[in-house]
Amino acid sequence: GLGDVYKRQVLDRADLRERRREGREANLVLFLVDASGSMAARRRMEAVKGAVLSLLLDAYQRRDKVGLICFRGADAQLLLPPTSSVDAAARRLEKMPTGGQTPLAAGLTEAHATLRRERMRDPQRRPLLVVVTDGRHTAGGDPQAAALRLRHDGVASVVVDCESGPVRLRLAGALAQALGGEYLSLDDLSVSALTDSVRALRVVA
Repeated sequence: GLGDVYKRQVLDRADLRERRREGREANLVLFLVDASGSMAARRRMEAVKGAVLSLLLDAYQRRDKVGLICFRGADAQLLLPPTSSVDAAARRLEKMPTGGQTPLAAGLTEAHATLRRERMRDPQRRPLLVVVTDGRHTAGGDPQAAALRLRHDGVASVVVDCESGPVRLRLAGALAQALGGEYLSLDDLSVSALTDSVRALRVVA
């Protein structure tokens, strides 16, 4: 009867609302990390590795995916394809290469390609790009053009400035501007500081 039809419509609407709400909650957090240089790069990579595992362990955010790209030498490498598995992340991030030059543009280009692939697979998931860099680039093309492509695609981003030393060029701030993203200066690039910063930027129901 009419009562059944009405009940079915209400249920359908509720189902749709639930599905839409679930889609809106899910994040894809993609870290893009400068792995050039030596000691500082190793510390950076360890902090990011800890943040990746912490974010994946968040019980209330199990639908999130986290990935990691590092750039060093002449190119960028997708070290951790976006995953929601802590085990997979721990295995993939056991060995993290560091050293060499700083191909920032290659890193941004790889991030753009990765996010586009993921968007085709799962258009509901909100991408958040977290760039950990001092903004310097000593190899490859112009990072500005690559940053603008990401911005044009509407990717939310944050640049975590890890510049240290007495002379500050403040290039990470300029990169954040080009990306149209947030700028964050962490005096101490620790696992907890990085994790807390990303948590604050993610979509939560």
